[in-house]
Amino acid sequence: MGRQKSKLREYSEAIILAIVIALFVRTFVIQAYKIPSGSMKPTLLVGDHILVSKFNYGIKIPFVRTTLIPVGAPERGDIMVFIYPEDRSKDFIKRLIGLPGDTIEIRNKKIFINGLPYNDKHGVHVDNLIIPGGVQPRDNFGPAKVPEGAFFVLGDNRDESYDGRFWGFVSEKDILGKALIIYWSWNQEEYGVRWSRMGNILR
Repeated sequence: MGRQKSKLREYSEAIILAIVIALFVRTFVIQAYKIPSGSMKPTLLVGDHILVSKFNYGIKIPFVRTTLIPVGAPERGDIMVFIYPEDRSKDFIKRLIGLPGDTIEIRNKKIFINGLPYNDKHGVHVDNLIIPGGVQPRDNFGPAKVPEGAFFVLGDNRDESYDGRFWGFVSEKDILGKALIIYWSWNQEEYGVRWSRMGNILR
């Protein structure tokens, strides 16, 4: 009877330790996400499963989201996961375009940062229509200065992304991590695995 209790305690301790380690890794190191929309096409497709590093931008205290140990700062071009400002129960993923202090302007779909044309290597346009800024900010936005402690983000699928043009800036506190790699990809329309996407490093 004593040996059975000892074994049961041993298994229980192992399970608890495994749960604690998993929670630590998920909270401070790395987390898996699934892409639900096409706002980042063609970089990310619906059904892509990605790993996001929570360590790249520093270790944050949970809930308070204050940086405890600074590691690195977000850089222009990073693909970031963050808390969606208009609904904090949701996480969004977009590409970082504007850094604190930058002045961002979009003229007829072209991005300008601090008055200079931005080499937009990742942005894709699928609609030739140019919408005036007085109607909506999709194709004509700003100029707007990025506040200190905040960032401006866009989806790579520029014409079909609900992003910073519509709802503003992302607070540094709300950044959850940097997207690293696609570890799994499932094509929901064809019910098949996208083998060629697995292992792709995200840039």
